[in-house]
Amino acid sequence: MIEPAAHIKSISEYYFSVKLAEVARMNAEGKDVISLGVGAPDRMPSEETIRTLCETAQRPDTHAYQPYTGIPELRRAFAQWYGRIYQVELAEDEVLPLIGSKEGVLHISMTFLNLGDGVLVPNPGYPTYSSVSEMLRANVISYNLLENNSWEPDFEALEKMDLSKVKLMWVNYPNMPTGANASMALFEKLVDFGKRHKIIICHDNPYSFILNDKPISILSVPGAKDICIELNSLSKSHNMSGWRIGMLASNPQFVKWVLKAKSNIDSGQFKPMQLAAIAALSNPDEWHANMNKIYGERRVWAEKIMDILGCSYDKSQVGLFVWGKLPNDASDSKTFVDEVLYKARVFITPGAIFGNNGDRFIRISLGSSAKKLEEAYHRVVKWLGA
Repeated sequence: MIEPAAHIKSISEYYFSVKLAEVARMNAEGKDVISLGVGAPDRMPSEETIRTLCETAQRPDTHAYQPYTGIPELRRAFAQWYGRIYQVELAEDEVLPLIGSKEGVLHISMTFLNLGDGVLVPNPGYPTYSSVSEMLRANVISYNLLENNSWEPDFEALEKMDLSKVKLMWVNYPNMPTGANASMALFEKLVDFGKRHKIIICHDNPYSFILNDKPISILSVPGAKDICIELNSLSKSHNMSGWRIGMLASNPQFVKWVLKAKSNIDSGQFKPMQLAAIAALSNPDEWHANMNKIYGERRVWAEKIMDILGCSYDKSQVGLFVWGKLPNDASDSKTFVDEVLYKARVFITPGAIFGNNGDRFIRISLGSSAKKLEEAYHRVVKWLGA
C-alpha cells in the first residue's frame, strides 16, 4: 500500500483551501455567500503597472528564461524602494526577488534548517510558518503573542526556553492576524535577541502600507542584516496577489545561500511581470493614499460587523484586517464563524486557525468593497433580529 511521506501526514490542508471550497459549493446552491475571509485585495494594480505588462509582453525578447536572481533592474528597483520607503540602504546583492513571499518561507526554511532544528513560531501566527517547518522535519516551538502584551513576544519567557537548537524565529509586523503594529523598540529587541542566541530573525513584512502611517523595516536597526532576513511582497500593498511578486533582503551571504535552494526549485518570473513590478514600485504616494482611503471606508463597516456581533477590538490596528475578540458567552471561534456562515451567509475567519491563542477571536478582511461589507452587516443584523 502506497503512503504519503510522514511530513504530509503531519500537516492539514490549508484551512482556506477547504473552507473556500465549501463556500463555493454554497454559492453553487444559490446561497450567495459574502466572503470576508481571505486577505486578497480586490482592486487593480496601478494603470502604469498594467500598461507595462501589456506592452512588454508583446516584445519578442521577453519570453525566455530569466536570471535566477531576477533581472538586475528589478533588484535595483527593490533596493531603491527600500531606501525611499523604509530608509534602508540595500545593495543589489542583498536583494532576491521571489515568486511570492509565501514561497520565500519555504526557501528560507530549506536553506537553514537541518532535521530536528528548532523554529520559533508565533501563536497566533501565519500557519505556513509551522506547516513548512513540519514538512522539513524541524521542531516547531510555539511562542505566545498575547493581547495583554500588545501581541508582542514575551522576551522574559523566551529567555527561559531551551534555545540551544533553535535556528530560526518567525516574526510578522504589522502583525497578521492581530493588526498589532511594529515599533523600533521591538525590532531592536528582536535583533539583540537573535544576535545573542545566534538565531536568524525572519521578519515577514507584507502589510506595512495598509492603514499604516509609517512603514518600518527591521533592517533599519543598525546591524540587523547580520542576523535578519526580511520578506516583503507586492501582493497586499500593490494589489498584485495573483502576480506572485515578492522579495527577501538580507546580507549577501544569506542571499547566496537562499539562492542555492531557490535556483533548484523555480526558474524565475516572466520578464514582463518583473518589468511591471518595477513600474508598481514607482507608484506615486497619491496612489497608496487613495487605497488607504478606500480601506478606511471599508474598515468602518468591518467594525460595525464586529460591534453587532458583540466583539471588542483595538481601533489602533493596522493592515488588511480587523481582529476582534468574541463576547464572553460565545462558543469557540470555529463554531461561531460557522454559525455566521450558515445563518447569515457571511464568511469570516476564525482566529483558531492561527493557533490556540486566537481561539477567542475572529478576523474580517478588508478585501471586499464597502458595499459588500455593508450588505454583510445588514445580513448579520437581520439574522440577529437586531
